[in-house]
Amino acid sequence: MGKKVFYKYNPETDNFERYYPSWKNRLLQVTKIIILSCILTGVTILIYSYYFVTPTEENLRVENKKLKSSYSVLSRRLENMHNVVGKIAERDDNFYRVMLQMDPMSPAQRFSGLTNEKRYKELSKLSDEKLVDELNDRMNLLEGMISAQIQSFEQLGVTLKNQQDKLSHIPAILPINIKDYTMSSGFGWRNDPIMDTSKFHAGLDFASSMGTEVYATGDGKVVFSGHKTGYGNCIDIDHGYNYTTRYAHLSEILVNNGEQLKRGQLIGKVGSTGKSTGPHLHYEVRYKDEPQNPVNYYFLDVTPEEYYEMIQRAENAGHVMD
Repeated sequence: MGKKVFYKYNPETDNFERYYPSWKNRLLQVTKIIILSCILTGVTILIYSYYFVTPTEENLRVENKKLKSSYSVLSRRLENMHNVVGKIAERDDNFYRVMLQMDPMSPAQRFSGLTNEKRYKELSKLSDEKLVDELNDRMNLLEGMISAQIQSFEQLGVTLKNQQDKLSHIPAILPINIKDYTMSSGFGWRNDPIMDTSKFHAGLDFASSMGTEVYATGDGKVVFSGHKTGYGNCIDIDHGYNYTTRYAHLSEILVNNGEQLKRGQLIGKVGSTGKSTGPHLHYEVRYKDEPQNPVNYYFLDVTPEEYYEMIQRAENAGHVMD
């Protein structure tokens, strides 16, 4: 193969004349060609990677999307479980341990030394590894809470064996059949429908048909049976062990002062006497004369599902009927 010959146009002679480039010029020309090729190659790769996805990349994207979707579902399930365990812990501290005169569990005992749950982060900003770590942390927290609750129930079981008489006197059932009422007002601060002012509601209002039967929620003695200002026809029962209950706005009173009662005994019927906007039972539970949330005391005659639904209804009910 012969040596390559170069020609260059000469405007003065209007002819192409033979040209002998130096080695520097030749090196520069080759360098330009290499640089241009690299640029074109890079641009081609960028365009391809932006507009075209390899099967492997597509599979990874699909798997990543599924992972985040699964995380979202598991996260919601964990949140629901945390809420349920939290309600159980609240009931444990505010009723079971109070009833048995045991100190509430401390936060260190309740959470078994675990730190507080991490705050939620936007899923789109979390890597797969962080998603797994966060889920693992929340699972550890839930396991610690459940373990602590099991230990608490074991302690309660031992104490309870020696307190059977006390258990029979504690107000521990619904005052009305669960199928015969609608929860109209929960425990706590509510709007008074008559005075149109905010007031503390010391019990629960069970809206029901006139004449619906009302039952004693624990063994005890009738300490008041008659008409009381604001409460209408009212029954107060002393259960001993610092517990009392009140049943107000009755249409009929079926027990007398000083009468000894058994849990589940019929004591009256729903009415609308006193300061009332409709037929209902106003029911209170007091411990050492301090009003307690009655939803914490229905542990003998409702299922866990019924109890959870009752809590939701009591929290969402905001219309006081008395």
